Amino acid sequence: MGFGDLKSPAGLQVLNDYLADKSYIEGYVPSQADVAVFEAVSGPPPADLCHALRWYNHIKSYEKEKASLPGVKKALAKYGPANVEDTTGSGATDSKDDDDIDLFGSDDEEESEEAKRLREERLAQYESKKAKKPALVAKSSILLDVKPWDDETDMAKLEECVRSIQADGLVWGSSKLVPVGYGIKKLQIQCVVEDDKVGTDMLEERITAFEDYVQSMDVAAFNKI
Repeated sequence: MGFGDLKSPAGLQVLNDYLADKSYIEGYVPSQADVAVFEAVSGPPPADLCHALRWYNHIKSYEKEKASLPGVKKALAKYGPANVEDTTGSGATDSKDDDDIDLFGSDDEEESEEAKRLREERLAQYESKKAKKPALVAKSSILLDVKPWDDETDMAKLEECVRSIQADGLVWGSSKLVPVGYGIKKLQIQCVVEDDKVGTDMLEERITAFEDYVQSMDVAAFNKI
């Protein structure tokens, strides 16, 4: 398993393809799996890798809360497609020996002064954030029906356009195509939003802007989390 070399264009392409139908590296919420892969990426993926860039920006928003995310960080080679070998130089860590630059790095004798300084700064930032105890963020789970113009609409491209929409407080989830008649299928896609940041009006405006593919958008289900 792995993503190849995440510091190379080829590795980022593997990551982008892997996230095409996923919001996170594992499961349905941010976890230490996302932290491990995020720290192996040298910077934001290019704009044409829309799935990887969407994931990168979302995980970056948890920069000060990484230690509180669930799960146990494993070796980078434990994540990703089964048929790809990890070759990222900095990815060989496991849950008992995490000596990368992170919030919970070890005191390895070979750790550089720069790595120690960065780790100490992030620990201080995390402690400050933890002390403030921010209020619980209200979130909702929304199921959207996105309808194409006709049976000749490229539904894969339509979904790619929808998932390319990025916003603070918006995370795309699973999707499927549902027949509506006469050979036409609609895209049914799940998302989780922070109520104070993302609303259905904004989603409808952004999605229907892809007018070459999208005829309309409806809210099929709306549930508070």
